[in-house]
Amino acid sequence: MAVKEGEETVSLVDVLEEDEELENEASAVLGGSDADQCSFPQGYVKRQALYACNTCTPKGGEAAGICLACSYKCHEGHELFELYTKRSFRCDCGNSKFRDLKCKFYSEKEQINGENKYSHNFFGLYCTCNRPYPDPDDQVEDEMIQCIICEDWLHGRQHLGCMVPDCVELQEMVCESCMNKHPFLWTYAAHLAVPCVPIASPGIKEEEEGGGCTEEASTSTEKAKENSIASCKRTHQEMEGGCKLKELQAVGQKRDQSGAVFWPPSWRSRLCSCDGCQNSYAAAGVSFLLDEADTVLAYENKGKSSEQEQRGHDPLMSALDNLNHVQQLEIIHEYNDMKTELKDFLQRFAAEGKVVTPEDIRQFFEQQQNRKRRRADAAQFYCS
Repeated sequence: MAVKEGEETVSLVDVLEEDEELENEASAVLGGSDADQCSFPQGYVKRQALYACNTCTPKGGEAAGICLACSYKCHEGHELFELYTKRSFRCDCGNSKFRDLKCKFYSEKEQINGENKYSHNFFGLYCTCNRPYPDPDDQVEDEMIQCIICEDWLHGRQHLGCMVPDCVELQEMVCESCMNKHPFLWTYAAHLAVPCVPIASPGIKEEEEGGGCTEEASTSTEKAKENSIASCKRTHQEMEGGCKLKELQAVGQKRDQSGAVFWPPSWRSRLCSCDGCQNSYAAAGVSFLLDEADTVLAYENKGKSSEQEQRGHDPLMSALDNLNHVQQLEIIHEYNDMKTELKDFLQRFAAEGKVVTPEDIRQFFEQQQNRKRRRADAAQFYCS
């Protein structure tokens, strides 16, 4: 294959590294969950990937959630809603919420999992607007952001009550409804949270509103924290019990109590853990706020680490380094053809709402091998 001088090309190593990044994103969500065994025996799993089956538990019935393995094995070909991750959930597959279906891993699941928490997410609806995602009636591209307390997903551009910070990937969000249900968080928000930027008014550009995590905003936040810490140290000497919440309340720093609140990394470590506050957290059902391993980021990092350990050293990447540029380009064309066919293959499953099983993937690559043999035979016929 000829390559024109000056022609811009991408190496196969670059292509594979891009695909590896996409695989890591999938592993971040699924890597922390077992794809081969139902999670039911583990009880209320701290955090796992979950699904809801619209075929078995449609809207109007009882909400139910199923684990990753059951979504593959027990609900193949069903219409599933991907719920991302939920905390402290036990797999419902095959229990009394399902009329005829029995779990293929554990057939005896009669009891209701009373500690599970459900929402409209289990029927494919999200946000305060109670709409599906993606929304067929809304053509404007938008991102959904999950509240760490109620675990519902809210539209970033219009239903948070504030601008979404640029560095949102590293932050946790608590929606306005949950902030109001747990008002002690407003005190912490005044001292710890990312500065609130109201949604831009019509005709005002985002830059003029100061949206995002700007350097100026970060500097002002740090100064506010330093002042708060200094005041708290003085107040701490005058108070008994050492309650951080009471210390911050004594400082009196205020914040507008409206809109969702975004929190910087490690903010949980600065919440008070005195006996009184721990009792309050438990009564309100938010004790998990003290657990930094509860975060979705911690779960995703666990999934990525597990996947990388399983892969180990990739001999394919090493082999590619030894190929010349023309050889790499030839492989790229073969690779792109295969990727296009795989995309078409997977789109058929998406259109029918079916789960792709390992057997489906095996059959796909068998078909690829057969096509390659036919092309080779045809080329040999014409050359002879």
